[in-house]
Amino acid sequence: MNRLSRSLIILLLALLLAGGLRSVIFAQDVDPSAGDSPQASDFFFLPYVAGGQDLPTTLPPLGPKEPKDATAFTKALNERLKIELPFDNTQAFTDVQRGLIAPLPTQVISTTDGSGVAWDPEKFSFITLDALAPDTVNPSLWRESQLANVAGLFKVTDRLYQVRNADLSNMTIIEGDTGLIIVDPLVSVETAEAALALYRANRPMQNVVAVIYTHSHVDHWGGVLGVTSQQEVDNGVEIYAPVGFLAAATAENIYAGGAMGRRANYMYGTLIPGGPRQGVGTGLGTTISEGSNSLLAPTQTISVTGETRVIDGMTFEFLLAPNSEAPSEMLWYMPELKALNGAEDATHTMHNVYSLRGAKVRDALAWSKYLNEALDLWGDDVEVLFNMHHWPVWGNTEVVNHLEIQRDLYRFINDQTLNLANQGYTPVEIAEMIRLPRSQEQTWSSRGYYGSLSHNVKAVYDLYLGWFDGNPANLHPLPPAESSAKYVELMGGADAVLTAAKAAYARGEYRWVAELVNHLVFADPTNQEALYLQADTLEQLGYQAEAGPWRNFYLTGAEELRNGVNTDKGSYSKGSIQVLSAISLDQLFDFLAI
Repeated sequence: MNRLSRSLIILLLALLLAGGLRSVIFAQDVDPSAGDSPQASDFFFLPYVAGGQDLPTTLPPLGPKEPKDATAFTKALNERLKIELPFDNTQAFTDVQRGLIAPLPTQVISTTDGSGVAWDPEKFSFITLDALAPDTVNPSLWRESQLANVAGLFKVTDRLYQVRNADLSNMTIIEGDTGLIIVDPLVSVETAEAALALYRANRPMQNVVAVIYTHSHVDHWGGVLGVTSQQEVDNGVEIYAPVGFLAAATAENIYAGGAMGRRANYMYGTLIPGGPRQGVGTGLGTTISEGSNSLLAPTQTISVTGETRVIDGMTFEFLLAPNSEAPSEMLWYMPELKALNGAEDATHTMHNVYSLRGAKVRDALAWSKYLNEALDLWGDDVEVLFNMHHWPVWGNTEVVNHLEIQRDLYRFINDQTLNLANQGYTPVEIAEMIRLPRSQEQTWSSRGYYGSLSHNVKAVYDLYLGWFDGNPANLHPLPPAESSAKYVELMGGADAVLTAAKAAYARGEYRWVAELVNHLVFADPTNQEALYLQADTLEQLGYQAEAGPWRNFYLTGAEELRNGVNTDKGSYSKGSIQVLSAISLDQLFDFLAI
């Protein structure tokens, strides 16, 4: 098929996206102009995608809409963590600043079309390395956010540099013999362009000769047009990616892009401001940029572990890691630099075995084995580990120790979940039963800042056994609104439920209050007291959360319950039409059928 025909197909898809996406996503059979009453699922707990004139957003007037203080229960929980965790271990505060060449400029990075902000480097400026944790932030998460908020151009080792905190991910720049090898060009074109400009302002100006995508998530390729172009690729710039990359990137970011985009707004806190009572980061980085996404198809595919490529004079020894942190992922070692790229498989957090934004469940057992394979291949020689999030690890002993801890972490989650599942426990029960060994609990990089032990356990269960917990009562439940109405009636009506919920709130039983009041919200979305109490409850759960995505989900939910859905903010995935141009025609038609 010629380029004209392909362009016409993409134009058709663009029109369908512009005119039909909302009607598909928000088809709730609600017509406010006809006097229909919206249900809870029409506008609560539904992160928003672009546009939205058809989405009902009218909410009843509420009382005070500002975030509240931490309660005595929340303060006590957070204070206890300050005693239980090893806050005297400050090595990471040294490592995160090592090799700083230049700080990230503080001016806002605007979107290419000038319509908005792609990246605000000052959003989390209140999180400094010497700031004490507020009562409204879990102190362990606060520590991780302090480290993640360090931004700038860093030298990792000779010929290897990173720009950090110019987006959710790091952009790595390797100096080849004749030009630059760019690894993972961030989420957005605008931030990738700014990151490369920061490098060039401080290092010799060199042309980009190659781009490497470590894996299929958008924060590792979405800004590629900020560092190279299709014309430059046609003229010889190579783009390397692991086998299966394009299919995996398509499945997650295009086929399920609408749903994932809405949930990503919740997960990354893009709908709430930064602040001690609001967003403090994601645990993996601060947040995601909101510029234009782009995609250039790989020109070179890494197909097997052990494959070696010489790219502009530098040797890359590859290890494929499919279905670890992403369906298509790879690690590599550079013997000239004694440097190991861990992709996103060995960061300074317990990562997601399942991502709350929505994604395919990862294989924790395979993940563990890939890290063990990396140790077998390069553990004797490696001197620095650099990842596509967070800061590097230097020194052979330190790198090996970090990889071993991460390897054992994912293996433990896999094995212990299955052990309890085989005894007949359900995912919710298992999540309450499993606790990490003390050695892991006391290791900062094993803490659940991005993933969490609770939802990772449920992910392992789902990978092996699926969504059904084996209880026949859960085979065919009523939809939430219908079920909730019956629960409220059974409990004696809304006033009785509110009385019980307020008493539970006063006892600090926030998980129970959230479950109880959720029935009220779904049964009657106009119940002002229920909305307000649920907002207060989710807020306290957010203040207690160690995982950045949990905090962001809770606090975004609280914000929407108090003030309605923010229709001015779009999805994190913009520029999708350009992304469509990079995929195959088969994939285009598959998307058309959705």
